[in-house]
Amino acid sequence: MKNKKHREGVVYSTNPDFAFNFGEEEEIETLAPQQQNLKVWLDRKGGNKVVSRVEGVIAKDEDLQNLRKKLQNLCGSGGTAKDGEILIQGDHRDKILGFLLKEGYKAKKAGG
Repeated sequence: MKNKKHREGVVYSTNPDFAFNFGEEEEIETLAPQQQNLKVWLDRKGGNKVVSRVEGVIAKDEDLQNLRKKLQNLCGSGGTAKDGEILIQGDHRDKILGFLLKEGYKAKKAGG
């Protein structure tokens, strides 16, 4: 079951087919590359490690993970993606920016 703390008003049901409705979850639609406004940042994470961060991706999780995988292969390093943000280990801003522009995304460097 999803988050049990927010089952307002439900105490017990004898119906074996009962499924609590948590409300409608909005499905994010993947925007076309030319409609995306992405920013490529350089961040420092714990332990003074440097990561390249792509921010502002509006896509379904599956499409976000596909883009992450392409960027990881391009840079030859690890990374992660969630909540419209992709983190790639190391300073690969120029490679990432070039790839995104080639793929038709509106992207620019940000943060100095």
